[in-house]
Amino acid sequence: MMWGNFINYEGAVFRPPSEASSLILQITVGCKHNQCTFCSMYKGKSFHIPSKEDIMSSIDAGVKEYPMVRRIFLADGDALACDTDLLSEILQTIYQRFPHLERVGIYGGPKDILNKTPQELSYLKDQGLGIVYLGVESGSEDVLKLIGKGVTPEEMIAAGQKVVASGLKLSCTIILGLGGKQAFEEHAFETGKVLSAINPHFIGTLTLMLEPEAPLSKKVQSGEFTLLNPWECLRELGLIIQGLELRDCLFRSNHASNYLPLKAHFPYDKELLLSTIKGVIAENRAEVLRPENWREL
Repeated sequence: MMWGNFINYEGAVFRPPSEASSLILQITVGCKHNQCTFCSMYKGKSFHIPSKEDIMSSIDAGVKEYPMVRRIFLADGDALACDTDLLSEILQTIYQRFPHLERVGIYGGPKDILNKTPQELSYLKDQGLGIVYLGVESGSEDVLKLIGKGVTPEEMIAAGQKVVASGLKLSCTIILGLGGKQAFEEHAFETGKVLSAINPHFIGTLTLMLEPEAPLSKKVQSGEFTLLNPWECLRELGLIIQGLELRDCLFRSNHASNYLPLKAHFPYDKELLLSTIKGVIAENRAEVLRPENWREL
């Protein structure tokens, strides 16, 4: 998701939907992994960490422009790849400089999380890091290989559980349609299993939308990968939800890419959510679906 309040930003701006009103500070540029075939967000950037002087300069500019900000998001895609001492210094500085600051969020790639010790994650929480956003994308080993995620389902689970155990809030993102018609059920069933094993605080769903620059687009054009239609996306979402066994998790499927905006609190709203999806499909209620030209990344 693009846009927000940002300072001295290199390239296009991306942040989680829930960070729409946050000040975005770019403490890394690009994505260290940058191999995901569905994603084109950071393909035009070479991953690097700006100098500490440049980061602190951005903080100074942010204080002047947005002194009353309550939330800050640390970008880009692999900000957790920063050395823990640097992250700690950044957190201490922004809490000192922004007197109304309530929460700091960050993207955490699974490899970056696994590279941090439990003590480091707990320490970052103590320094004021509030929430980590983890792109789970899929729970299927085959789909994770297809998209070049670089980790197995078991490693994804370990990364998610590590964040939760540290006391940090964890928000997991999954992508409907990511297995195409070829891996429709496997993507749904295995994603439900992985999310249940992690038991994050938040889950957000997106629906696959491919830009021409995304490598997976070539497989669509060649016929190797077949995109799901809106009704198939809803059926897939229903299968994922059916397999979710969660404790106190806020579920959101209201991203602009999704056909049917939904929100729920698990486990309490699970059956209502399933009933809603089944009803829309059974009654062919096309009028409640987001029109194709309204959808966006």
